[in-house]
Amino acid sequence: MNTNESIRPFTVTIDQADLDDLQQRLARTRLPEAAPGDNWDYGTPNHYLREMVDHWQNGFDWRAQEARMNEFPHYLTEIDGQTVHFIHVPSEVEGATPLLLTHTYPGSFVDFLDMIGPLTDPAAYGGSPDDAFSVVVPSIPGFGFSTPLVDRGWTMARVARTFDTLMRRLGYDSYGAHGSDAGAMVARELGVLNPPGFLGLHVLQLFSFPSGDPSEFSQFTPEDYAALEHLKWFQSVGGYNAINSTRPQTVAVGLADSPVGQLAWNELFNNFGNGTSLVTPDQILTEVTLYWLTNTASTAGRYHYEEANAGTEPSLNHAPTGVAVFADDFKTIRPLATRDNPNITHWSTFKEGGHFATLERPNDVTADLRTFFRNL
Repeated sequence: MNTNESIRPFTVTIDQADLDDLQQRLARTRLPEAAPGDNWDYGTPNHYLREMVDHWQNGFDWRAQEARMNEFPHYLTEIDGQTVHFIHVPSEVEGATPLLLTHTYPGSFVDFLDMIGPLTDPAAYGGSPDDAFSVVVPSIPGFGFSTPLVDRGWTMARVARTFDTLMRRLGYDSYGAHGSDAGAMVARELGVLNPPGFLGLHVLQLFSFPSGDPSEFSQFTPEDYAALEHLKWFQSVGGYNAINSTRPQTVAVGLADSPVGQLAWNELFNNFGNGTSLVTPDQILTEVTLYWLTNTASTAGRYHYEEANAGTEPSLNHAPTGVAVFADDFKTIRPLATRDNPNITHWSTFKEGGHFATLERPNDVTADLRTFFRNL
Protein backbone atom coordinates (compact mmCIF):
# COMPACT_ATOMS: atom_id res chain seq x y z
CA MET A 1 0.00 0.00 0.00
CA ASN A 2 1.25 3.48 -0.87
CA THR A 3 1.70 5.41 2.37
CA ASN A 4 3.15 8.54 0.77
CA GLU A 5 1.24 11.49 2.22
CA SER A 6 3.34 14.20 0.62
CA ILE A 7 1.74 17.10 -1.23
CA ARG A 8 3.65 18.39 -4.24
CA PRO A 9 3.05 21.47 -6.40
CA PHE A 10 1.69 21.00 -9.90
CA THR A 11 1.46 23.28 -12.91
CA VAL A 12 -0.88 22.78 -15.87
CA THR A 13 1.51 22.60 -18.81
CA ILE A 14 0.56 20.87 -22.05
CA ASP A 15 3.26 20.04 -24.58
CA GLN A 16 3.00 22.04 -27.77
CA ALA A 17 3.21 18.79 -29.73
CA ASP A 18 -0.10 17.73 -28.20
CA LEU A 19 -1.74 21.02 -29.19
CA ASP A 20 -0.34 20.70 -32.71
CA ASP A 21 -1.72 17.16 -32.94
CA LEU A 22 -5.13 18.45 -31.85
CA GLN A 23 -5.13 21.06 -34.60
CA GLN A 24 -4.12 18.49 -37.20
CA ARG A 25 -6.95 16.20 -36.15
CA LEU A 26 -9.44 19.05 -36.25
CA ALA A 27 -8.30 19.87 -39.77
CA ARG A 28 -9.11 16.30 -40.80
CA THR A 29 -12.57 16.26 -39.23
CA ARG A 30 -15.04 13.97 -40.95
CA LEU A 31 -18.61 14.57 -39.82
CA PRO A 32 -21.36 11.95 -40.14
CA GLU A 33 -24.20 12.24 -42.60
CA ALA A 34 -26.48 14.90 -41.19
CA ALA A 35 -29.72 13.76 -39.57
CA PRO A 36 -32.99 15.01 -41.10
CA GLY A 37 -33.38 18.67 -40.21
CA ASP A 38 -29.85 18.77 -38.72
CA ASN A 39 -31.29 19.71 -35.32
CA TRP A 40 -30.84 18.22 -31.83
CA ASP A 41 -33.56 15.57 -32.19
CA TYR A 42 -31.12 12.79 -33.04
CA GLY A 43 -28.20 14.10 -30.99
CA THR A 44 -25.45 16.62 -31.64
CA PRO A 45 -26.09 18.23 -35.06
CA ASN A 46 -23.52 18.92 -37.74
CA HIS A 47 -24.17 22.65 -37.90
CA TYR A 48 -23.23 23.01 -34.23
CA LEU A 49 -20.10 20.91 -34.68
CA ARG A 50 -18.96 22.90 -37.74
CA GLU A 51 -19.29 26.18 -35.86
CA MET A 52 -17.49 24.85 -32.80
CA VAL A 53 -14.68 23.23 -34.78
CA ASP A 54 -14.10 26.48 -36.65
CA HIS A 55 -13.86 28.32 -33.33
CA TRP A 56 -11.65 25.58 -31.88
CA GLN A 57 -9.25 26.02 -34.78
CA ASN A 58 -9.35 29.77 -35.26
CA GLY A 59 -10.61 31.47 -32.11
CA PHE A 60 -10.07 29.32 -29.04
CA ASP A 61 -6.85 29.91 -27.10
CA TRP A 62 -5.86 26.96 -24.91
CA ARG A 63 -2.76 28.74 -23.64
CA ALA A 64 -4.93 31.57 -22.31
CA GLN A 65 -7.12 29.06 -20.52
CA GLU A 66 -4.06 27.27 -19.20
CA ALA A 67 -2.75 30.56 -17.78
CA ARG A 68 -6.13 31.17 -16.17
CA MET A 69 -5.98 27.75 -14.49
CA ASN A 70 -2.48 28.47 -13.24
CA GLU A 71 -3.59 31.66 -11.51
CA PHE A 72 -4.43 29.28 -8.67
CA PRO A 73 -2.07 26.91 -6.85
CA HIS A 74 -2.40 23.28 -7.95
CA TYR A 75 -1.14 20.21 -6.12
CA LEU A 76 -0.92 16.43 -6.36
CA THR A 77 -1.03 13.87 -3.56
CA GLU A 78 -1.54 10.12 -3.20
CA ILE A 79 -4.62 8.74 -1.43
CA ASP A 80 -5.85 5.14 -1.50
CA GLY A 81 -3.21 4.38 -4.12
CA GLN A 82 -4.56 7.10 -6.40
CA THR A 83 -2.97 10.34 -7.55
CA VAL A 84 -5.37 13.14 -6.61
CA HIS A 85 -5.09 16.58 -8.22
CA PHE A 86 -6.54 19.61 -6.49
CA ILE A 87 -6.52 23.39 -6.22
CA HIS A 88 -6.11 24.74 -2.70
CA VAL A 89 -6.66 28.44 -1.96
CA PRO A 90 -6.69 29.22 1.77
CA SER A 91 -8.47 32.47 2.60
CA GLU A 92 -6.49 35.20 4.29
CA VAL A 93 -9.53 35.88 6.47
CA GLU A 94 -9.07 34.38 9.91
CA GLY A 95 -11.71 31.78 10.72
CA ALA A 96 -12.73 31.24 7.10
CA THR A 97 -14.86 28.13 6.57
CA PRO A 98 -13.06 25.29 4.76
CA LEU A 99 -15.08 24.30 1.69
CA LEU A 100 -14.71 21.32 -0.65
CA LEU A 101 -16.02 21.95 -4.20
CA THR A 102 -16.62 18.90 -6.41
CA HIS A 103 -17.29 19.17 -10.13
CA THR A 104 -19.76 17.78 -12.64
CA TYR A 105 -19.63 15.18 -15.37
CA PRO A 106 -18.68 16.04 -18.08
CA GLY A 107 -17.05 18.93 -16.23
CA SER A 108 -13.87 19.35 -14.24
CA PHE A 109 -12.18 21.59 -11.69
CA VAL A 110 -12.62 24.33 -14.31
CA ASP A 111 -16.29 24.48 -13.25
CA PHE A 112 -15.28 26.59 -10.24
CA LEU A 113 -12.57 28.96 -11.48
CA ASP A 114 -14.91 31.97 -11.49
CA MET A 115 -16.00 31.29 -7.92
CA ILE A 116 -12.66 30.87 -6.15
CA GLY A 117 -11.90 34.60 -5.80
CA PRO A 118 -15.34 35.64 -4.48
CA LEU A 119 -15.40 32.69 -2.08
CA THR A 120 -11.93 33.20 -0.61
CA ASP A 121 -11.91 37.01 -0.60
CA PRO A 122 -15.53 38.18 -0.51
CA ALA A 123 -14.65 41.74 0.54
CA ALA A 124 -12.78 42.25 -2.74
CA TYR A 125 -16.01 41.41 -4.59
CA GLY A 126 -18.40 43.54 -2.55
CA GLY A 127 -19.18 40.92 0.08
CA SER A 128 -18.52 40.51 3.78
CA PRO A 129 -15.32 38.99 5.19
CA ASP A 130 -17.59 36.97 7.49
CA ASP A 131 -18.53 34.85 4.46
CA ALA A 132 -14.97 33.86 3.55
CA PHE A 133 -14.10 30.27 2.66
CA SER A 134 -10.82 28.42 2.28
CA VAL A 135 -11.39 26.49 -0.92
CA VAL A 136 -10.29 23.03 -2.06
CA VAL A 137 -11.21 21.99 -5.61
CA PRO A 138 -10.14 18.41 -6.40
CA SER A 139 -10.44 16.43 -9.60
CA ILE A 140 -12.47 13.27 -9.12
CA PRO A 141 -10.21 10.22 -9.66
CA GLY A 142 -10.23 9.46 -13.37
CA PHE A 143 -10.90 13.08 -14.32
CA GLY A 144 -8.39 15.69 -15.46
CA PHE A 145 -5.10 15.32 -13.67
CA SER A 146 -6.29 12.80 -11.04
CA THR A 147 -4.93 10.13 -13.33
CA PRO A 148 -4.17 7.43 -14.25
CA LEU A 149 -7.06 5.64 -12.57
CA VAL A 150 -5.33 2.82 -10.71
CA ASP A 151 -8.08 0.28 -10.10
CA ARG A 152 -11.77 -0.56 -10.13
CA GLY A 153 -14.41 0.42 -7.63
CA TRP A 154 -14.27 4.21 -7.71
CA THR A 155 -17.84 4.80 -6.61
CA MET A 156 -18.93 8.19 -5.34
CA ALA A 157 -18.77 6.81 -1.78
CA ARG A 158 -15.12 5.92 -2.27
CA VAL A 159 -14.45 9.35 -3.76
CA ALA A 160 -16.11 10.92 -0.71
CA ARG A 161 -13.83 8.98 1.66
CA THR A 162 -10.83 9.99 -0.43
CA PHE A 163 -11.79 13.67 -0.35
CA ASP A 164 -12.37 13.51 3.41
CA THR A 165 -8.83 12.19 3.73
CA LEU A 166 -7.63 15.06 1.52
CA MET A 167 -9.29 17.67 3.71
CA ARG A 168 -7.74 16.14 6.85
CA ARG A 169 -4.35 16.01 5.15
CA LEU A 170 -4.64 19.72 4.43
CA GLY A 171 -5.23 20.34 8.12
CA TYR A 172 -9.00 20.87 8.11
CA ASP A 173 -10.74 19.00 10.93
CA SER A 174 -14.05 20.65 10.01
CA TYR A 175 -15.39 21.59 6.59
CA GLY A 176 -18.42 21.85 4.33
CA ALA A 177 -19.01 20.51 0.82
CA HIS A 178 -20.67 21.67 -2.38
CA GLY A 179 -21.28 19.89 -5.64
CA SER A 180 -23.33 19.51 -8.79
CA ASP A 181 -24.07 16.36 -10.77
CA ALA A 182 -21.29 13.89 -9.87
CA GLY A 183 -20.13 16.45 -7.33
CA ALA A 184 -23.59 16.51 -5.75
CA MET A 185 -23.39 12.74 -5.39
CA VAL A 186 -19.98 13.02 -3.71
CA ALA A 187 -21.29 15.74 -1.38
CA ARG A 188 -24.29 13.62 -0.41
CA GLU A 189 -22.04 10.62 0.25
CA LEU A 190 -20.08 12.84 2.61
CA GLY A 191 -23.37 13.62 4.33
CA VAL A 192 -24.09 9.89 4.65
CA LEU A 193 -20.56 9.34 5.98
CA ASN A 194 -20.93 12.40 8.22
CA PRO A 195 -17.30 12.39 9.34
CA PRO A 196 -16.31 14.25 12.53
CA GLY A 197 -16.52 18.00 12.01
CA PHE A 198 -18.54 17.80 8.80
CA LEU A 199 -20.60 20.99 8.62
CA GLY A 200 -23.05 20.09 5.89
CA LEU A 201 -23.53 19.98 2.15
CA HIS A 202 -24.87 22.39 -0.45
CA VAL A 203 -25.85 20.90 -3.79
CA LEU A 204 -27.58 21.84 -7.02
CA GLN A 205 -29.42 18.51 -7.20
CA LEU A 206 -30.58 15.71 -4.92
CA PHE A 207 -31.21 12.65 -7.06
CA SER A 208 -34.25 11.16 -5.34
CA PHE A 209 -36.80 9.24 -7.40
CA PRO A 210 -40.18 7.57 -6.76
CA SER A 211 -39.85 4.21 -5.02
CA GLY A 212 -43.17 2.82 -6.27
CA ASP A 213 -45.08 3.63 -3.09
CA PRO A 214 -48.23 5.56 -4.19
CA SER A 215 -48.33 7.43 -0.88
CA GLU A 216 -45.20 9.33 -1.89
CA PHE A 217 -47.29 11.41 -4.29
CA SER A 218 -49.65 12.67 -1.60
CA GLN A 219 -47.43 15.65 -0.85
CA PHE A 220 -46.64 16.51 -4.46
CA THR A 221 -47.26 20.07 -5.60
CA PRO A 222 -47.82 21.10 -9.23
CA GLU A 223 -44.12 22.03 -9.31
CA ASP A 224 -43.19 18.51 -8.21
CA TYR A 225 -45.25 16.98 -11.02
CA ALA A 226 -43.61 19.40 -13.47
CA ALA A 227 -40.25 18.19 -12.19
CA LEU A 228 -41.28 14.63 -13.03
CA GLU A 229 -42.08 15.75 -16.57
CA HIS A 230 -38.64 17.35 -16.84
CA LEU A 231 -37.12 14.07 -15.65
CA LYS A 232 -38.96 12.25 -18.45
CA TRP A 233 -37.40 14.67 -20.95
CA PHE A 234 -33.94 14.06 -19.55
CA GLN A 235 -34.40 10.29 -19.71
CA SER A 236 -35.31 10.67 -23.38
CA VAL A 237 -31.93 12.28 -24.17
CA GLY A 238 -29.70 10.78 -21.47
CA GLY A 239 -28.51 7.71 -23.35
CA TYR A 240 -24.94 8.40 -22.30
CA ASN A 241 -25.90 7.17 -18.81
CA ALA A 242 -26.89 3.77 -20.17
CA ILE A 243 -23.77 3.50 -22.32
CA ASN A 244 -21.37 4.59 -19.56
CA SER A 245 -23.00 2.24 -17.06
CA THR A 246 -22.68 -0.79 -19.36
CA ARG A 247 -19.97 -0.30 -22.03
CA PRO A 248 -17.88 2.75 -21.07
CA GLN A 249 -14.69 1.42 -22.61
CA THR A 250 -16.31 0.80 -25.99
CA VAL A 251 -17.53 4.34 -26.55
CA ALA A 252 -14.29 5.73 -25.08
CA VAL A 253 -12.33 4.37 -28.05
CA GLY A 254 -13.98 6.86 -30.38
CA LEU A 255 -13.69 9.69 -27.86
CA ALA A 256 -9.99 9.04 -27.31
CA ASP A 257 -9.32 9.03 -31.05
CA SER A 258 -11.45 11.99 -32.18
CA PRO A 259 -11.57 15.41 -30.53
CA VAL A 260 -14.79 16.20 -32.38
CA GLY A 261 -16.20 12.93 -31.09
CA GLN A 262 -15.38 14.15 -27.58
CA LEU A 263 -17.07 17.48 -28.34
CA ALA A 264 -20.21 15.76 -29.63
CA TRP A 265 -20.32 13.39 -26.65
CA ASN A 266 -20.21 16.39 -24.29
CA GLU A 267 -23.44 17.76 -25.77
CA LEU A 268 -24.88 18.33 -22.28
CA PHE A 269 -22.97 21.60 -22.02
CA ASN A 270 -25.10 22.98 -24.83
CA ASN A 271 -28.27 20.91 -24.83
CA PHE A 272 -29.15 20.24 -21.18
CA GLY A 273 -32.47 21.93 -20.54
CA ASN A 274 -33.53 21.47 -24.16
CA GLY A 275 -31.42 24.25 -25.63
CA THR A 276 -31.52 26.71 -22.71
CA SER A 277 -27.85 26.41 -21.79
CA LEU A 278 -25.95 29.61 -21.07
CA VAL A 279 -22.51 27.97 -21.20
CA THR A 280 -20.32 29.83 -23.70
CA PRO A 281 -18.38 28.25 -26.57
CA ASP A 282 -15.06 29.02 -24.87
CA GLN A 283 -16.25 27.44 -21.62
CA ILE A 284 -17.35 24.32 -23.50
CA LEU A 285 -14.11 24.05 -25.44
CA THR A 286 -12.01 24.51 -22.30
CA GLU A 287 -13.74 21.54 -20.68
CA VAL A 288 -13.68 19.41 -23.83
CA THR A 289 -10.04 20.22 -24.57
CA LEU A 290 -9.06 19.26 -21.03
CA TYR A 291 -10.72 15.87 -21.49
CA TRP A 292 -8.99 15.47 -24.85
CA LEU A 293 -5.51 16.45 -23.66
CA THR A 294 -5.69 14.24 -20.58
CA ASN A 295 -7.27 11.33 -22.51
CA THR A 296 -9.79 10.80 -19.72
CA ALA A 297 -12.95 9.95 -21.67
CA SER A 298 -12.84 6.32 -20.51
CA THR A 299 -11.98 6.85 -16.85
CA ALA A 300 -14.32 9.82 -16.35
CA GLY A 301 -17.25 7.85 -17.74
CA ARG A 302 -16.45 4.79 -15.68
CA TYR A 303 -18.09 6.03 -12.49
CA HIS A 304 -21.51 5.33 -14.05
CA TYR A 305 -20.45 1.70 -14.42
CA GLU A 306 -19.12 1.51 -10.87
CA GLU A 307 -22.30 3.00 -9.42
CA ALA A 308 -24.51 0.67 -11.47
CA ASN A 309 -22.59 -2.40 -10.30
CA ALA A 310 -21.80 -1.46 -6.70
CA GLY A 311 -24.82 -3.21 -5.20
CA THR A 312 -25.17 -0.60 -2.47
CA GLU A 313 -28.33 -0.23 -0.42
CA PRO A 314 -30.15 3.12 -0.16
CA SER A 315 -28.97 5.21 2.77
CA LEU A 316 -30.13 8.35 4.51
CA ASN A 317 -28.16 11.58 4.66
CA HIS A 318 -28.73 13.21 8.05
CA ALA A 319 -26.21 16.06 7.61
CA PRO A 320 -27.48 19.63 7.21
CA THR A 321 -28.32 19.99 3.53
CA GLY A 322 -28.95 22.96 1.27
CA VAL A 323 -30.38 22.77 -2.24
CA ALA A 324 -30.27 25.39 -5.00
CA VAL A 325 -32.61 24.57 -7.89
CA PHE A 326 -31.92 26.36 -11.16
CA ALA A 327 -34.69 26.88 -13.71
CA ASP A 328 -33.35 24.73 -16.54
CA ASP A 329 -31.56 22.07 -14.51
CA PHE A 330 -32.70 18.70 -13.25
CA LYS A 331 -35.36 19.68 -10.74
CA THR A 332 -35.04 18.10 -7.35
CA ILE A 333 -38.43 16.83 -6.12
CA ARG A 334 -38.68 18.05 -2.56
CA PRO A 335 -40.93 15.38 -0.98
CA LEU A 336 -38.67 12.64 -2.35
CA ALA A 337 -35.52 14.54 -1.43
CA THR A 338 -36.78 14.97 2.13
CA ARG A 339 -37.49 11.24 2.32
CA ASP A 340 -33.83 10.51 1.59
CA ASN A 341 -32.29 13.61 3.22
CA PRO A 342 -34.33 14.40 6.35
CA ASN A 343 -32.22 17.41 7.40
CA ILE A 344 -32.77 19.83 4.48
CA THR A 345 -32.33 23.24 6.10
CA HIS A 346 -32.11 25.45 3.01
CA TRP A 347 -33.99 25.49 -0.31
CA SER A 348 -33.74 28.15 -3.00
CA THR A 349 -34.86 28.49 -6.60
CA PHE A 350 -33.43 30.56 -9.44
CA LYS A 351 -35.25 31.78 -12.53
CA GLU A 352 -32.23 31.61 -14.82
CA GLY A 353 -29.44 29.07 -15.19
CA GLY A 354 -29.15 25.37 -15.75
CA HIS A 355 -27.19 22.23 -15.03
CA PHE A 356 -23.82 23.98 -15.19
CA ALA A 357 -24.79 26.90 -13.00
CA THR A 358 -21.26 27.39 -11.66
CA LEU A 359 -20.26 28.25 -15.24
CA GLU A 360 -23.49 30.06 -16.16
CA ARG A 361 -24.37 31.88 -12.93
CA PRO A 362 -21.34 31.66 -10.61
CA ASN A 363 -22.40 34.71 -8.60
CA ASP A 364 -25.77 33.14 -7.81
CA VAL A 365 -24.18 29.90 -6.66
CA THR A 366 -21.64 31.80 -4.57
CA ALA A 367 -24.34 33.89 -2.89
CA ASP A 368 -26.41 30.81 -2.13
CA LEU A 369 -23.41 29.02 -0.65
CA ARG A 370 -22.81 32.00 1.63
CA THR A 371 -26.42 32.02 2.78
CA PHE A 372 -26.49 28.29 3.52
CA PHE A 373 -23.29 28.16 5.55
CA ARG A 374 -23.99 31.48 7.27
CA ASN A 375 -27.27 30.13 8.61
CA LEU A 376 -26.04 26.74 9.83
